[in-house]
Amino acid sequence: MRIVIAGGHGQIALRLERLLSAHGHEAVGIIRKPEQADDLRQAGAEPVVLDLESASVEDAAAVLGGADVAVFAAGAGPGSGVGRKDTVDRGAAVLFADAAEQAGVQRYIVVSSMGADPQHEGDGVFDAYLRAKGAADAYVRSLSSLDWTILRPGALTDDPGTGLVHLKASTGRGSVTRDDVAAVLADIVETPGTAGLTLELIGGSVPAPVAVKAVAGN
Repeated sequence: MRIVIAGGHGQIALRLERLLSAHGHEAVGIIRKPEQADDLRQAGAEPVVLDLESASVEDAAAVLGGADVAVFAAGAGPGSGVGRKDTVDRGAAVLFADAAEQAGVQRYIVVSSMGADPQHEGDGVFDAYLRAKGAADAYVRSLSSLDWTILRPGALTDDPGTGLVHLKASTGRGSVTRDDVAAVLADIVETPGTAGLTLELIGGSVPAPVAVKAVAGN
């Protein structure tokens, strides 16, 4: 399959690209900075330079042409302010979903966040992040043409992955390694039965492929 990943230089995205390449898929990573291209190539992915904050739907749809799956893994990142939480975590996710629809890519996977809620209260930057993510998730769910899956990891860590997770509609609070998030995403890419599900993810005791098959009803 050809999988196009927005936010292709992110920590989870680079891990995902390595896994997809190892599984024999064609991974394409969208990046903002040309100097990030070599990192993607080393991960086995094809880099495409496109700034989703300033791109049009048509620009993004052109990159998505011929793709089997679109994955939104972009984020404004630490240190960004309230404005970029809206333009990236909400705006770019909405644009990428519209572009997938325009390009005829039905499968759309979102890396969201536990606690994402468009009505989340609070004046902090993280509060704005949760509202932006929640608004983007709600928009994606409204697009009947997309076979979407929304993954909401708990607190992310850089510890080595265990391969063992807890994946449900509701898991309760917890942490999860970026390695394990990428592993679950790779399995979701290959499991169409997860379409239409919003899933929370934390570390647990079930092997990732088993957990994904269980929520898909396989």
